[in-house]
Amino acid sequence: MSDVASTLAQLGGFARTRALRRRHTKRALRAAVANGQVVRLRHGRYAVPGFERDPGLALACHGTLSHLSAALQHGWKIKAVPEKAWVTIPRVRGQRSSVPEQVHLHRADLADDDVVFRRGARVTIPLRTVMDCARILPFDDALAVADSALRSGKVTAAQVRSAAATAKGPGSAQVRRIAEFADGRAANPFESVLRALALEEGLVLQPQVMIAEPGMFAVVDLAEPDGPLVVEAEGFATHGTRTGLRRDCRRHTEFTIHGRASLRYAYEDVMFDQAWVRWTFRTLIATREGRPVEAPPTGVWAVA
Repeated sequence: MSDVASTLAQLGGFARTRALRRRHTKRALRAAVANGQVVRLRHGRYAVPGFERDPGLALACHGTLSHLSAALQHGWKIKAVPEKAWVTIPRVRGQRSSVPEQVHLHRADLADDDVVFRRGARVTIPLRTVMDCARILPFDDALAVADSALRSGKVTAAQVRSAAATAKGPGSAQVRRIAEFADGRAANPFESVLRALALEEGLVLQPQVMIAEPGMFAVVDLAEPDGPLVVEAEGFATHGTRTGLRRDCRRHTEFTIHGRASLRYAYEDVMFDQAWVRWTFRTLIATREGRPVEAPPTGVWAVA
């Protein structure tokens, strides 16, 4: 994967030129498009290759793009771009051996009103896509999809809650939990995944919270609704400059002098070292409750 493709994946599968140009040259963008690792859309937007590849795979299977592949077709940003196309076919059809290697097959019977056409292929409608992802994906992946769906305006919170209330069968408990916590204020999948990890450890956070104190005003990525905790998802593109470093130092110093606790997380930890992130949340809760603190998953207490 090229550096541009990697950045695009980190940004949820879609990005505008300005976001990519913060880290890459125009020449690098052109090269990534030329070698097929990035797709250039109209209006200065870029997408991962699956956006154009997946409809053809669905047609080859005589199936419907669903789950994460449907989310991409709806233009939603997701936690991790799938290597294979998610395709749903009826439960009674054919043998798995006839399915292309690039397809992740799912079997379900879809009603006609569960499907729309995008780029010449059948795609599950936005609400069905959210419900499908909520039912079978890990909680953090599913919350990122639901947050993005609400942020796009193609699905409303009321629609998600109504559909979840009637959900039955395997995965229905998680469907209702996703409906309870999905929030369109989440800025991106990075924030959604971080919030999901906190929720799973018993720490309720809300996205994009305004903090007003004497001499300061800030909108933070995540915060406790009625508590002192501020949690920030720190991306290098925004904070990886000397100016950004100074701004962050002042911001978090001001949080502290106003009596707020501040936790900061890097993208790599949230996405690829979730055991450590979970441990930090459990440790915070244990410290507050006066319980013994467990050793971190790495076996060390500090990293120089």
